[in-house]
Amino acid sequence: MRIVLTNDDGIEAPGLLAARRALEKVGDVITVAPDRNRSGVGRSISFGRSLHVEERKMADGAVGYACSGTPVDCVRLVALGLMDFEPDVVVSGINHGENLGDDITYSGTVAGAMEGIVIGVPGIAVSLSINRPWHETVQENIPLESGLHFETAAEFTARLVKVAFKGLPPGRILNVNAPNLPREKLKGARATKLGRRFYKDELVEVKDENGRVGYDIYNNPPGHHEEEGTDFSAIENDEISVTPVHLELTDTPGLEELGAWGMDGLLKNGLE
Repeated sequence: MRIVLTNDDGIEAPGLLAARRALEKVGDVITVAPDRNRSGVGRSISFGRSLHVEERKMADGAVGYACSGTPVDCVRLVALGLMDFEPDVVVSGINHGENLGDDITYSGTVAGAMEGIVIGVPGIAVSLSINRPWHETVQENIPLESGLHFETAAEFTARLVKVAFKGLPPGRILNVNAPNLPREKLKGARATKLGRRFYKDELVEVKDENGRVGYDIYNNPPGHHEEEGTDFSAIENDEISVTPVHLELTDTPGLEELGAWGMDGLLKNGLE
C-alpha cells in the first residue's frame, strides 16, 4: 500500500511526524507538505504561479518534501507523477487542532484528504482536539513530549487506513478527530455525523503602529449545538470520532422546488 501524507500545519509540524512514523508500519509513505503553515486555506490551489518543491529533513532525520503551495497542491503533485509514486491512499494530518462540524469547509487538513476523491483513492483527514479554534495561529516546532498525544491518533489512523483501503466506497473520505488523551484514557471510537457550529466573532477595528486601520474578525471561540451522534459529542465523551464525508453538494430535494420557479421563463421574459 502506497500512502501520500500531507498536512496544512507545514512540513515541520510534530503531528505530521507522528503520522508518518505510524503509517510506515502499514505501507510505503511519501511525505509532501507545505513549506509553512497553511491552516484555514480550505481547498485553495496555487493558480497562476509555479510551485517549488525541495527535500527537507524532518525532526527524526527522514526526508520529506516541502512544497510552496497548499495541501491540495501537495497531493496533486504526487498524483501527477513528480515523485514517481502512485498513491493508493491519501492521509492528511495530524492537525494541531480539531476539525469538527462546519469547520471542515475551512480546513486545509480536510481539503488534502478530499483531493483523494479527485484522484480516485481513499482519503483520511486526522486532527487532534486540543480546544483550539481553527483560526488561531498554530505554534510550530512543538516537541512531541509537550503534552500533545499525537501518537494515539497516529496508531489509530494506521489501523484505519488498512480498513479504508479495502472498504471505503469511492467518492468518500473519513474525517477523524481524536481527543488529546493517552490510549488508556480513551473511552472508545465511533462513527459520527458532522455537528453544527455557531460563530460568535465580532468586527473589531484595530490600528497598527503607523495608524493604518485594520479589522479583526476572528476573535471569539465558536460554540456548537448539543446533539447526540455528532463529532462534537464523541470528543466530549473522550471518544475518537470518524465521520464519512463526500463531495456531493447538490441539494437534490431542492431541484424539484427550483423547477417550479420557471427558470426558462426568467430568461425569455427578461426584466419587468
